[in-house]
Amino acid sequence: MINQSTTIMFILLGFSDYPELQVPLFLLFFTIYSITVVGNVGMIVIIRTNPKLHTPMYFFLGHLSFVDFCYSTIVTPKLLENLVVEDRTISIKGCISQFTIGVIFVVTEMVMLAVMAYDRFVAICYPFLYSVFMSPKFCALLVTIAYTWGTISSIMLTYSLLILSFCETKIINNFACEYSVILSASCSDKHFSEVILFIFANLSAFCTLIIILISYLFIFVTILKIHSASGRCKAFSTCASHLTAVSIFYGTILFLYCIPHSKNSWLVVKVGSVFYTVVIPMLNPIIYSLRNNDVKETFRKLKDLRIISQ
Repeated sequence: MINQSTTIMFILLGFSDYPELQVPLFLLFFTIYSITVVGNVGMIVIIRTNPKLHTPMYFFLGHLSFVDFCYSTIVTPKLLENLVVEDRTISIKGCISQFTIGVIFVVTEMVMLAVMAYDRFVAICYPFLYSVFMSPKFCALLVTIAYTWGTISSIMLTYSLLILSFCETKIINNFACEYSVILSASCSDKHFSEVILFIFANLSAFCTLIIILISYLFIFVTILKIHSASGRCKAFSTCASHLTAVSIFYGTILFLYCIPHSKNSWLVVKVGSVFYTVVIPMLNPIIYSLRNNDVKETFRKLKDLRIISQ
């Protein structure tokens, strides 16, 4: 059990194999994290302060920005710390805590992307019934389901780790406490934990991806039935940002799953994990703000007000 191994430590190697890159990487990741914080917090503030954005689509987008901000904040500060200090150890409790909180937001983001796909499906396929189907209470229910499933998945996966035993300090060739990292450090039977991981990881990924694919299948069929080219472009533009975000998110996940497990693949895994955990939370607010005129207009107004106040 984990409480028998509280003195055991993990050593997160991170990018220590490349000492000449420590400072450049720190500056790069610090810049990315700063953009992530400003972008996601800014998106939340804009959505809350602009009455024009008080719609279901922006309601979900606000929660997506909150999830991205939280997940990046769980992982990136530790990554930055390990780039500038010699002591890269982390306790088992600290490692599992990072994993537990991280899973909540990762799984919640999966469900949130599926919810946003359903929202675009209703908006394009049933525009006259949109306000009926996507009522404030129903939107709040969908968001609650996203956070609830994220929490349930985190509790079950964390429990499957807490029942393991850890016999000695382990060197982890990664920068974050992922499930496979913690599992590989255990010296007890891992079969139950692997089954729990298989069930919840695949259930979350498969179900959300199916909802997204089915939603966009109906969306594309509906768009093709629109006679005017301008009408098709306008309909497609309403879901282009979300489709871009989904493609990047699930594309990165599939890329990491397809990498063969070998010593030579560790660097590729690290780079892919950095993109998944650090870069994507920065990209989402950029994608939505660049492709959305309402958000860009609000950004300009806030900038003008700041200039006037100065």
